[in-house]
Amino acid sequence: MRLATGQVAVVTGAAGGIGLALARRFAAEGLTVVLADVEESALKKAADGLRADGAAVHARVVDVGVREQVHALADDTYERFGAVHVLCNNAGVGSGAEGRMWEHEPNDWKWAFEVNVWGVFHGIQAFVPRMIAGGEPGYVVNTSSGDGGIAPLPTASVYAVTKAAVVTMTESLYAHLKAEHARVGASVLFPGPHMLRTGLWESHRNRPERYAKQRPRKAPYRTLGQWEAAMREAGQDVVFTPVEEVADFVAEGIAADRFWLLPASEHSDRQIRARARSMLERSAPDYLEKFILD
Repeated sequence: MRLATGQVAVVTGAAGGIGLALARRFAAEGLTVVLADVEESALKKAADGLRADGAAVHARVVDVGVREQVHALADDTYERFGAVHVLCNNAGVGSGAEGRMWEHEPNDWKWAFEVNVWGVFHGIQAFVPRMIAGGEPGYVVNTSSGDGGIAPLPTASVYAVTKAAVVTMTESLYAHLKAEHARVGASVLFPGPHMLRTGLWESHRNRPERYAKQRPRKAPYRTLGQWEAAMREAGQDVVFTPVEEVADFVAEGIAADRFWLLPASEHSDRQIRARARSMLERSAPDYLEKFILD
């Protein structure tokens, strides 16, 4: 699919980070961009910034975990623009879970699944049937992560489980679109290849009351800056991938009809080989050993 002026792109989690970078990249190609995010003030700032750069923008506050809000977003978009050509199911949160899995609060899992998994499913159901019926070329990009999408980081197991689900959902979506001979493609995105400066570390700021923590955290939430400082103090270099590079990678992947939007990385390749080898040999997942807590 070739991105072109006159097309419409819908991006969730668009008020910052990868989502905003995607919106800027699509706008640079002449697309109208529809921004959806749960954080109203940040969403307004993002939309105003894009408009100041000359982009055609529509913004709507949406909690992707609420099915009715995602379908209302689709209704609104089609009423205004008549079509959607690119859908990026990008909204995501970290769960804030602490300790071993059996110590986690159920609400940590419920919230992460509602946004990271149900949010993608809601996007697919709200938009894809209309994209197919429109008969024009289209593309769906679902954001996963190397954490879970390739192999889990056990210290962030809730997030990893949700991102593994996104990979399988996108594989299934791809197969279903092919079976329908649809002009709509699908890709799964693994942002990277390095760390990213996004709001994921502070996602607890938007945690809804219905999934509130039921007991105080043992340790305060750590910001990305605090984590980076701790890593450097431990003598470990931290490399970041600019979100703009991720957006360029997505645009190039759509043009190339590339399912696996997985940037080249020796680290990722080692994980993939180690996991596949463990499965083929029916052996223990030793590739997790360096992540196992004492």
